[in-house]
Amino acid sequence: MMNPETYTAAIQELRTLRDMVRWGATEFQKANLCFGHGFDNAWDEALFLALHALHLSPQEETKSADARLLTHERQEIADLYQRRITERKPVAYLTQEAWFAGLPFYVDEHVIIPRSPIAELIEQSFAAYIHEDEVTHILDLCTGSGCIAIACALAFPHAQVDAVDISKEALIIAEKNRHRHQVTDSVRLIQSDLFNRLRDDHVSEEYVYNLIISNPPYVNAEEMAELAPEYRHEPELALKGGEDGLTLVARIIQEAPHFLAPHGILVVEIGNNAEALVEKFPQLPFLWLEFNRGGHGVFLLTKEQLEKHEDLSEFS
Repeated sequence: MMNPETYTAAIQELRTLRDMVRWGATEFQKANLCFGHGFDNAWDEALFLALHALHLSPQEETKSADARLLTHERQEIADLYQRRITERKPVAYLTQEAWFAGLPFYVDEHVIIPRSPIAELIEQSFAAYIHEDEVTHILDLCTGSGCIAIACALAFPHAQVDAVDISKEALIIAEKNRHRHQVTDSVRLIQSDLFNRLRDDHVSEEYVYNLIISNPPYVNAEEMAELAPEYRHEPELALKGGEDGLTLVARIIQEAPHFLAPHGILVVEIGNNAEALVEKFPQLPFLWLEFNRGGHGVFLLTKEQLEKHEDLSEFS
């Protein structure tokens, strides 16, 4: 809980955006907040909240850092800082906005907050792994807010993107973002438990993909028990990956070959479970991707690599 005297003094005595951000970052550090939902430090979180309160974009920081603020503006910033400390809600839920692959997305507590390093691959159109002209159909499993599917639709403007999630509430959020980014014609939203509905509709050319991407629930039981309060605001359905964190990941690996086009690729994020996954599927030649902006635990497999080991069920 923020000290009431400190809260009042900040509103009365501080003057500029820079002043408010410096104070907010100090208070966040004192409160031992957990960072990891798009920001990795107190300063960036304090800055993002302050700019949101002022209705300014992150790109306008340098223009406004030394601008003097009105009393009611300082009050609005301080109120957001107090909520961040008291409620331990991630910044994106307080602002109902998160950025992914350079794009803004609406989020609330029905979806996890976009933060996957896969954004970097999308910005590069997966150029190191597949030719852009070959990508006509993309599948995003466990789409949540729709950020991966929508970013892919913009990166591959000639492709049809299917965005799948088991959660009806998540798909409502994805629909908001689909409309916001004007990709309703190229992004199709499908409620399904992974591939189930696609299988029920019969595998056909319509359901064969050049690129399958997934950021599925992969938090294992031990990690779930130790989650910081910030993460407990996210839907458990989108985090919980079973005892070893690989329940859904194993299903994706087993079923993906039937939905990949020739030379298609599968890209999946699994967090800290790389060692456990290799142990579970020792025969698969996982390619672990590296990122310039940080991040880990993302593998790539081709259709041909998966098909060499047709009977993967014995390893599940």
